[in-house]
Amino acid sequence: MVATRHILRILPTILLTLWLGCSISLPGQTRDENRSRCKSKDPEQVIEGCSALIRSRQEKGADLANTFLRRGSAFARKGDYDHAIQDYNQALRLNPTLAKAFYGRGWIYVHNANYGNAIQDFDQALHLDPTLADALRERGNAYTYEGDYDRAIQDYDQALRLNSSDAITFYNRGLAYAHQGDYDRAIQDYDQALGLNPTFADAFYGRGLAYAHKGDYGHAIHDYDQALQLNPNSAAVFYWRGRAYEHTGDYDHALSDYNQALRLNPASADALVMRGLAYTRTGNYDGAIQDFDQALRLKPNSAAAFYDRARAYAYKQNYDRAIQDYDDALQLTPNDADAYYGRGLAYAQTGHPESAIQDYDQAIRFNGNLTNAYLNRSLAYAGKGHYLRAIADRGHFLWLKFGIWGISIRLCILVLVVVIALGFNLKRFRKRPIIPNPN
Repeated sequence: MVATRHILRILPTILLTLWLGCSISLPGQTRDENRSRCKSKDPEQVIEGCSALIRSRQEKGADLANTFLRRGSAFARKGDYDHAIQDYNQALRLNPTLAKAFYGRGWIYVHNANYGNAIQDFDQALHLDPTLADALRERGNAYTYEGDYDRAIQDYDQALRLNSSDAITFYNRGLAYAHQGDYDRAIQDYDQALGLNPTFADAFYGRGLAYAHKGDYGHAIHDYDQALQLNPNSAAVFYWRGRAYEHTGDYDHALSDYNQALRLNPASADALVMRGLAYTRTGNYDGAIQDFDQALRLKPNSAAAFYDRARAYAYKQNYDRAIQDYDDALQLTPNDADAYYGRGLAYAQTGHPESAIQDYDQAIRFNGNLTNAYLNRSLAYAGKGHYLRAIADRGHFLWLKFGIWGISIRLCILVLVVVIALGFNLKRFRKRPIIPNPN
């Protein structure tokens, strides 16, 4: 009984000690668990763990700065850029030498199209850590978006010297070269990117575009095929493969690809315009006009849609509607030689040679190598009886079309015409009756 009473007497003390012990050890265990979650690869876990650490007020100084950095990166990965920037700002307030916080905030600025601030942040990151290859790559991206391809390529070069196995940097440099029109170097970089990552769909797509710009539509189509095997829901790749097929004269495959592009992106005015062109080239003018109508509903300032619809109306011999569309196209692109030429043809068909000649004049002014403009202006001049001007334009047409041989042919024809004319007049002179002198 004495032992029992003693135990009962000290039991509250034992329980209190155990409770206090647990209460002292639990915060330590929770902190470790939260730190582990804060370093997880799962952004949700990172946000939960880092938030718990921040609320606990136990993290101080550099540790707290890194906690904000990790949570900011997790927010960025989830696309929550506002909260991410807030966390990067807090991290930099606590530790202004945190290069990765400048990098992370710069990355978000790029995605928000705030390229000036992005470049400033990447500059700071690289000042603190010149070996940060990702910051060089992303600053290169910002320069690319600004159209400063030389600086972009310099940054990509430096990034690849630091990390030569980064397929994305090779791809991005390829894009910069392509924007400069250096398609051979672009293709080399896409090759490197695909060597490092054979499932890089965008690299196949980019290389296909480069081949297409070089006029190598066979290789372009092959690369688009590869891109679509990896990403069958890319409206852009279907669109560009359709254009490649159209360049090869394969309008059936082109139309099929434009249909797919529009299934995936029904609001693509460009795909509607290109499908309309394919319909025009296959003689389906009504289908073409319907597509151009829809394109203009989506994009009312599309000069291409007005121009191409004008051509479709002209093929249907509806020249008045064609002239209206050429008018609208020229309102949007006043220097379009082809639109002036097309409207000139329509005026000629409606019996307005003066207006036709004025449009041919403008077409030639903006494109002095537009051979058919000289040819049709010569016809208009001839119709008005301005034969010398007609001959001059026909000579210019032959020069542009055939070079020195064209002029030679033209001179031979002129000589022949002169000889025939002189011969005819001489014959008439010889057949005149002889009138005797009255004296």
